[in-house]
Amino acid sequence: MTHDPTAVPEDWHTPAELTLFQGGEAFLGTDAGTVLEFWRYAMPDLRTNTTRGLLAEFLVHRAVGAVRRNAEWESFDVLAPNGLRIEVKTSAYLQAWGQRRLSDIRFSRLRGRTWTPAAGDAPEPSYNADVYVFALHTARTHADYDPLDISQWDFYVASRALVEATGRASLGLASVRRLCGEPVAYEQLPDHIRAAVNEPSRHAGQGTEVSTAAV
Repeated sequence: MTHDPTAVPEDWHTPAELTLFQGGEAFLGTDAGTVLEFWRYAMPDLRTNTTRGLLAEFLVHRAVGAVRRNAEWESFDVLAPNGLRIEVKTSAYLQAWGQRRLSDIRFSRLRGRTWTPAAGDAPEPSYNADVYVFALHTARTHADYDPLDISQWDFYVASRALVEATGRASLGLASVRRLCGEPVAYEQLPDHIRAAVNEPSRHAGQGTEVSTAAV
């Protein structure tokens, strides 16, 4: 009998199905406020690195019509309805603190070790998405920065084959532009993700064809 290392034993503590809160639910047992008040406490500023990264994931999630948010331990960020795996990497010139100069643009952690509850970490890091979306917030002054203005984002799209061919764990903006070409507007993301996943690598000697999945 073949052993499946990813199978979860029946006697494990398995989480219940996710409850989707609306925001008005109150915490029980004391006057601790509502779920909406917790959200406001946890994410009051859409410019912080962590929250801005989640915002970019949310935008891609919406663009491709994803049904649910990935678990935080997944090895990629967005699962399209047809199974296409998308990794979203985010960077910005401005931070939520004072700066002497604008931040250098770099997209990091392009590869990582996969993890499952049963098997733990994979022995080696790998590239784990079918398509990579590099999301750059382009505002260069805080007077102009509007976290609700989607037009302030530039999106660069590349297949896994192109990213993997670089052999890099992180890429600067110049490298991303060479890899992906011109940025695309938010409304164009689904079409460009579809085109990227069907595109063979442009690197000489790289004969790998990419999955033919489409958004």
